[in-house]
Amino acid sequence: MSAAHNWKNAMEEDNATAISPSATPLCGKAWTAYAGTAAAALLLAGLLPLAFQFHPLAAGVLALAALPLAYRVLLIRSYRLYYDDVGVWLSSGILPWSRGVAGVKWRDMDEATFEPGFLSWMCRSYTIRIGHRFTKASEITLTSMARGKDVAIAVNARQQELIRKGTVS
Repeated sequence: MSAAHNWKNAMEEDNATAISPSATPLCGKAWTAYAGTAAAALLLAGLLPLAFQFHPLAAGVLALAALPLAYRVLLIRSYRLYYDDVGVWLSSGILPWSRGVAGVKWRDMDEATFEPGFLSWMCRSYTIRIGHRFTKASEITLTSMARGKDVAIAVNARQQELIRKGTVS
């Protein structure tokens, strides 16, 4: 077996396309991520009885308008942030062509931060940033994440633990 083949297999093992069983789940989207979709659903629900009064076809159109809202709810639910022995990863997407995993490896991670603020504190919904120490294009930035403050602390603690063990330099 050639060295290039071994390197390719090692890279494929590191860059998983699915959540590994040994992964530690960190968080998903907070309730605030659903607020806009819930408001649109309430508006549609309020318009549906009115649409029946005008024309049955209008009610059908409004019912079809609910499909994108259902898709949006499923998409929001699909966001999962987790870490494993390789790095911090974000899994998202529900359709086969949009499902994927992106992340930052421990060796390339700068730090995990959250944006504090009164509204974030009240709603327990934070913007999280998992920084990449070499390029901003590869970092993870997520809005409306549950327990974002705790996630940033946990990720930074895990990175420090790996640095102290000498696993990551």
